[in-house]
Amino acid sequence: MGHLAAALEVRGTMGLDRVDFLVANDPWQKSSDRVVSPAAVRLQMVRAMVEGRDGLGVDDREIRRGGLTYTVDTLEDLAKEQPETDVFLIVGQDTANRISTWHRYEEVLALSTLVIVNRADNDAQHSEMLSGARVQNVSMPTVDVSSTRVRASVAAGEDMIGLTTDAVAAVIRRHGLYGATA
Repeated sequence: MGHLAAALEVRGTMGLDRVDFLVANDPWQKSSDRVVSPAAVRLQMVRAMVEGRDGLGVDDREIRRGGLTYTVDTLEDLAKEQPETDVFLIVGQDTANRISTWHRYEEVLALSTLVIVNRADNDAQHSEMLSGARVQNVSMPTVDVSSTRVRASVAAGEDMIGLTTDAVAAVIRRHGLYGATA
């Protein structure tokens, strides 16, 4: 629900034509720390989340490309395919604070405008690494949901109401993710 709320808030606030969710093939910063659901299943979940929502889409290029997923590669592809399109990379404040850990992060910042979604009760604070980067801030109410909480709730046999959409919950149950039962 947090990803969906952020995408809708940014799209509306900034007047964007479209927000596409990129599904990583192998999210290298996560896959070394924990078991990550298969890319094809994560793609199903994201498609289920955006289905029927105007102005939201899914881009599966990172899965089709295969291998480790680096945002800079995707941004380079987009720049070649659509040189006249302004690309906005939407991240949360926590991710913006860690952007220096990304592969070739300086190029990520050069190839996009970083849109940092902040909680409405949290002042935007940028580190020195964002100095000179194109940055937009969008504040929104707190959505008290995280992927960790979703996984923990499912594993504990709790209901997913309010944590994700019904369509995504159905994908989770269908694939038995996080210990879910059909």
